[in-house]
Amino acid sequence: MSLAVDFHSRVTACRACPRLVAHREAVAREPPRRFRGFEYWARPVPSFGDEGFRLLIVGLAPAAHGANRTGRMFTGDRSGEWLYEALHRFGFSSAPHSPNPGDGLRLLRARITAAIHCAPPGNRPTAEELAACQPFLEEEIRGAGGLRVVLALGSIAFSTFLRTWRALGREVPAPIPRFGHGAMARIAPRIHLLASYHPSQQNTFTGRLTRPMFHDVFATARELCKE
Repeated sequence: MSLAVDFHSRVTACRACPRLVAHREAVAREPPRRFRGFEYWARPVPSFGDEGFRLLIVGLAPAAHGANRTGRMFTGDRSGEWLYEALHRFGFSSAPHSPNPGDGLRLLRARITAAIHCAPPGNRPTAEELAACQPFLEEEIRGAGGLRVVLALGSIAFSTFLRTWRALGREVPAPIPRFGHGAMARIAPRIHLLASYHPSQQNTFTGRLTRPMFHDVFATARELCKE
């Protein structure tokens, strides 16, 4: 069994957080009208992408009726529409749309993970739940030999990544990087941490995050990945 298959199996079999297990399964039993008749994944959602990644995207968590339904990170919701469009535009994805895991889309030198692999109630994981999921992110970082850019989508993903980086004994710059859209910090000689507002409907519908703003971050990531 390859490390990739083993990692996938361990993530998807996890039942460490009772509140998350109950929530992800409850939303699958009683979906909103627009998703009735769909078979939900309703398990922890594994990371997705190229094993030789240079770009690591860290989101918050699977959406209850997005990745918790489809089983693939950022697939099946409006946030994913924004993300995969940007990934394709800047050469990190084979296609601009990701309707379902069987669509043939591939990530190119990129990988998508999350601070937590289960859909949390109200999109708000607890500190204990984040800590329970942190070993998975630690494992991904340890195996990221070609990593050049970490793109954190939202403040929780940003702080979770920095906490995980420090837990691995890696040096965190002083002063500690602060979250803000477009913020950037060098966290290793050839690795940068970038920040973006999350492409949630709350941010995109209100104009807090616009497509040009989102694309600017990906343009920066593309240039840094060339180093």
